[in-house]
Amino acid sequence: MSEERLRFVIAASRGEKTQQELASEFGISRQTGHKWLQRYRAEGSSGVLVERSRAPKRRPLESPPEVVSACIGLRERWPDWGARKLHFLLQKQRPELPLVGVSTVQRILAREGLIREKDRHLPAIGRFERASPNELWQMDFKGPQGFRQRSGPLSVLDDHSRFLLTLEHLENARTRAVQDSLRKTFDHHGLPDQMLIDHGTPWWNANSPWGWTELSVWIMRQGIRIYLSGIRHPQTQGKVERMHASLVSAIHKRRADADEQQWLDEFRQEYNHVRPHEALAMATPASRWKPSSRAFCADPAPWEYPATQLPVQLSDTGQMRWHGRRWNVSRALHNQTVGLEVTGNRCLVYFCNTPVQELDLLSGATAALPIDPFRSLHC
Repeated sequence: MSEERLRFVIAASRGEKTQQELASEFGISRQTGHKWLQRYRAEGSSGVLVERSRAPKRRPLESPPEVVSACIGLRERWPDWGARKLHFLLQKQRPELPLVGVSTVQRILAREGLIREKDRHLPAIGRFERASPNELWQMDFKGPQGFRQRSGPLSVLDDHSRFLLTLEHLENARTRAVQDSLRKTFDHHGLPDQMLIDHGTPWWNANSPWGWTELSVWIMRQGIRIYLSGIRHPQTQGKVERMHASLVSAIHKRRADADEQQWLDEFRQEYNHVRPHEALAMATPASRWKPSSRAFCADPAPWEYPATQLPVQLSDTGQMRWHGRRWNVSRALHNQTVGLEVTGNRCLVYFCNTPVQELDLLSGATAALPIDPFRSLHC
């Protein structure tokens, strides 16, 4: 939706069609289109990409002060209790107060800073299972629990069938080691349509404007969409996390030497072909999985940018010389080709079909465009 807004304001800025024609083409009202265009002219691309809060500026139905005070007092008395328990106690001990709901108690606690970040239990984006094998693979490193090494094995699991494609101890968790492991997996099993990863190394870099790394860009160039899980929310990768729980249980109950790759290979064979899964109606993952028809290409063809964009290759430091200046784009995109789309005194930088940066051609300023952490990233 945010990229639809960006396409609308760029088309409107060119003046090739009237705003009424564009509004009809994009399925929005003329007033909405005018509002987007005003934001774009005042704030640039970030003005239309960033969602605005729809919360009312005034809160006429805000909770009475005595209710707020009572909730704070109960929370201080029982700091480990959640909103439901405190709501029950509030009704029981203070029946003279106005009646409020559990959600109101929750909002009061949050507004007063009485909920620690680690105590928040956000709901998952949605319980899902992909319709067929290789639509989505989940990838994660197992933690060190149960292993003598600093980290457990790299795990890659198919979302639909729960087929465990990779369970491998690596020398380290650096880019080259993970890339070599994925290359073997892609060679043997083919390519997935999408991969779900967390905010961890080496596929995520908190210091990068978009979190991209050399590894994530390499995956995207295979034509694989990357989905990012919720921060501090392992439930998003529930299937691979559940497999890790089974792995730890097997290690503890069998007194296994899980540091040996041979044992991990045997566990993977058992997990895929022998162990019945309740979530699969007691079937095995192997009975629901098949290799992908998408073959791995070690050197994929360059992305073809549309005629409205100028392709420019970045240097080995992720920079480019253009329009009389040296521009920093991203070290993660070193030696990659980006597309430049000029609109007036602004220029949008695309990597494949994702807008990543905006350049101010007058001042030389750059602005990284926000990317929704739950949106897919892809070439």
